[in-house]
This record gives sequence, C-alpha cells and structure tokens, in this order.
Amino acid sequence: MPDASGPQENGHEAGQHLLGPHVVGQRVVVRRLLRGETGPTGGPAFTDVLGVCLSWTEGTCVVQPETGAAVRIAITDIVSGKPVPPRPAARLRVGVRDAESRTGGLWTTVDREPVGDWELRSDRAPVGRLLKRANSCLAIGDPGRPFPEALAAVETFYADRGRDPLVQVEAGSAVEEAFAGAGWQPLGYGESDFLLASVARLRRSLPTSPHTVELSADGVRAVASVDAGCDPVAEAQATVDGDWVGLHGLTVDPAHRRRGLATAVVGELLGWAAEQGAMTAWLHVEADNAGGRAFWEALGFAVHHTCRYYAPRTSATWRRP
Repeated sequence: MPDASGPQENGHEAGQHLLGPHVVGQRVVVRRLLRGETGPTGGPAFTDVLGVCLSWTEGTCVVQPETGAAVRIAITDIVSGKPVPPRPAARLRVGVRDAESRTGGLWTTVDREPVGDWELRSDRAPVGRLLKRANSCLAIGDPGRPFPEALAAVETFYADRGRDPLVQVEAGSAVEEAFAGAGWQPLGYGESDFLLASVARLRRSLPTSPHTVELSADGVRAVASVDAGCDPVAEAQATVDGDWVGLHGLTVDPAHRRRGLATAVVGELLGWAAEQGAMTAWLHVEADNAGGRAFWEALGFAVHHTCRYYAPRTSATWRRP
C-alpha cells in the first residue's frame, strides 16, 4: 500500500503513484525524494528518472535510463510516477528532410540545386512521363530566405527548363501552409507515405520462400524477379545509399498474385542489401494504395511521414489526366 506519511511536493505525498510490480519491463518516469538535500524553495529536493523499470522488489525499484548506470530507488522515496510510451526506434527519429534525401539515389540524371534546406530537382533525361519526385522541389525545412524569395527561386528554376513548377512538402507542415497561402493547390493525387523498417528485423520475419528468385546487381542497384517463361511475373528493385536501402518498383502479374511472389522478391533484395551493409529499409507507398500499404505494414514497415505535391493554380503539366 502507498506510504502516505512521507514528504509532500505541491500537495502530493510520497508513495501516491501508478507504479508497482506490474511496470517491470516498461518505460516509466519516476519522481523521487533526494534525502538530505534541500530544494530551491527550501523544502525537500526531488529529481526525475526516465527509463525502463528493471525490477520492483524488496522495497526497491530499479530503473535503467537510456544512458548511464541503473538507478536504485527506495519505493518509500517515490513521490510520483507512471508508465510512459516506449521511445520510438532510432530510425523513426530521423528528420523528415534527412529521410527524403535518401530518395536521391534512385535517379542518376537529375540536376539538383539547393535553396537552403530545399532542393530543386529536374531530370535532364526523362524517359516517358515526368516523375514527380525527380522533377519537383523538395520543399522541406528552412529555405534560408524569405518565403516569397524561395518561391520565386522555384518558379525561375523550372521556367528556365521549360517546365511547370512542382513542390513536394511534408503534410501538415508550415511550408505546406505557406504554399497554400500563396495560391498553390494540392494535386489531389500522388500523396505518399514514407515507410521505414529494420533490415535485420524484416529478414527475421520473412518466411522461407519456395520460389526461385533471380537477382541482378550492379554496384548499389539490384533487381530481383521471378520468371515464368521469358517474362517476369514478379519484380522489384533496390538501391543502397550508405546503410539505407530503398525498395521500389514492386510489381506482380495479376494472374500470379497471392502466391508469395512479392514477399519472395523483397526477401531476395533485403538479403542482397544486408550484404552491402544496409541496416534500414525505406520506401514510398501512395496513401490511396490500401493494398500496398497493408502488404508493407504486414512485413514490418512503419509510417515515418507523409508528403503531398503542390502546383500553381495555372499548372497544366501536373493536373491529373
């Protein structure tokens, strides 16, 4: 039972908390009394400990902070405390701008110019239709100048190349609000989620595949496919950038779906990527692709952020056909 006879802090007596043996193994925050010390107002001194509760026994709670040695706390010295959500995995704490910069390795013919944190991108040798990610300004972060000047730089860059401007922004960001305020409009299509996962964890969770997968690799790029006759019925690509690997271009012939082919080619690419030193896997999946989103989340991917595209009201190139 809580000990209500201890010191008080803002009217709360020691021992009145939500902790106990049931929080062992959970992340907790604990406010405890520092016996023999005086606080800034002349009363008792207290300090907080945030970490994982390792044990709760024999009158002592042991908490392991993220760094440093474990802290032993007399249960009678606990003033308040509660369980808190687990800290997000390190890969999910990567900034949005840093995460999106990993997509640059997908194209080798893209001209790039910085505008502060922003990046102007234009594919000088496009094949077929213009790809939005390769032909838009990555407008995430601080452009390093007033917004009207940054906007003018975007417009000039694409006008010099004879193309309509397009920007990629983080959904819900101040930059998105600024473009909307300037009269730019969301495309209404192409909104995508950026997903991340641990390569090692993905590989451990993937089942052994009975399918024969062919792998073709060239430096930091690889293609995995399952063939039926002359044509692949399932295919995906991967690009390694440092210890990250981007997965893209996953396709499965409709007549061969629900046979584990997508999982097979992804598993082959992850094995290759791990050999190249990749530790984190990323990909984009369009927000309205419910089936694709379900597939990747079932493998173990988690959403890091969402991006949208904005174009001027007068743009013709980027309106949905």
